[in-house]
Amino acid sequence: MSLHRIESLARTALPEMTDDLRMLVEHETPSDDKELLNAGLAALEAWAYERLGPPDESRRHDGGPHGDMLELLYRGTSPATVLMLCHYDTVWPAGTLAQWPFHVAEDGRASGPGVFDMKCGLMQAVWALRLLRELDLPRPAVRLFLNGDEEIGSPVSQAHVERLSEDAAATLVCEAAAGPEGALKTSRKGGGIFELTVDGVEAHAGLDPERGASAVHALAELVTQIVVLGSPELGTTVNVGVISGGTGRNVVAGRARCGIDVRIAVPAEADRIDTALAALRPSDSRVTATVTGGWARPPMVPNPASRILFKQAQSIAADLGFTARETAVGGASDGNFVAALGRPVLDGLGGVGEGAHARHEHVRLEHVPSRTALIAGLLAACAT
Repeated sequence: MSLHRIESLARTALPEMTDDLRMLVEHETPSDDKELLNAGLAALEAWAYERLGPPDESRRHDGGPHGDMLELLYRGTSPATVLMLCHYDTVWPAGTLAQWPFHVAEDGRASGPGVFDMKCGLMQAVWALRLLRELDLPRPAVRLFLNGDEEIGSPVSQAHVERLSEDAAATLVCEAAAGPEGALKTSRKGGGIFELTVDGVEAHAGLDPERGASAVHALAELVTQIVVLGSPELGTTVNVGVISGGTGRNVVAGRARCGIDVRIAVPAEADRIDTALAALRPSDSRVTATVTGGWARPPMVPNPASRILFKQAQSIAADLGFTARETAVGGASDGNFVAALGRPVLDGLGGVGEGAHARHEHVRLEHVPSRTALIAGLLAACAT
């Protein structure tokens, strides 16, 4: 199989691929807006049908209050099946596009809400399969899974990801690549989302403060205990990112809350953090502390099957004339669920750029053809 032929076709098609990327970005799909998610998924489905033809199987799964999931199966020339994971939701609220429209700069950087995380990767996934089909090259059956709740931890889609990856020869995650060289992601931290609620006793701060037990003061005390739970040597980070509480400056606060983000690279750290959070106690016995939430995703730790998949990617990239590097990142993805089950998974196959979740989010379009050819090469390798 000529990988260069695939890359050449992708380079020729780059203007059309860029138009597709524009269309995807211009359908705003914030994780918390069901109406926009529905409209975006409908546009996505119509576009996939246009680029790939009707799928051999199509199933839509209800996401409840979250984005629905779409499962499209395209049969190949071999009995093997590859799962391709792509989320279509973004962190950007409705209306962002009006302030920050899709734009391609003179240097070939395409920017816009969600362009890097991860609509470019979604576009490349579809085009990789399109080019294999167009050239009638060996390919596995491809199950394209599109979910609209990834940015909030995949509360509904997790079970589907785990189910679909069970019989897959490989799971390819088309999340954005890492760094300016577009490194592939072979390790990711797991993530926990927790909330600490502190209940005290309200009182007038001037007339009878001794009758009160401040939830705000107790929360401040507990925050200092929480942040020291981080362990840099083990890759564990703990961040208290949001704090709220009290009803007035002259009121001893009756309730206060904080949001806690925990990232772990070592699976055993989850038990240590759970134990420590459960043991939090304010020094004032009149105040109670309650921790809710839990672990959104386990860490992605490379397993032997995933190492083989990365080696294949290295070989394919070398044939295409670039070096595929690997890296570990702090953010989590749906690939974490697959890795935790010991199944082959490779992440970071999407766009090359930077700025995920930030206003400088962009992709560099000159890398789109080679990255698309890399995905196509991995698909073909799974067919042999």
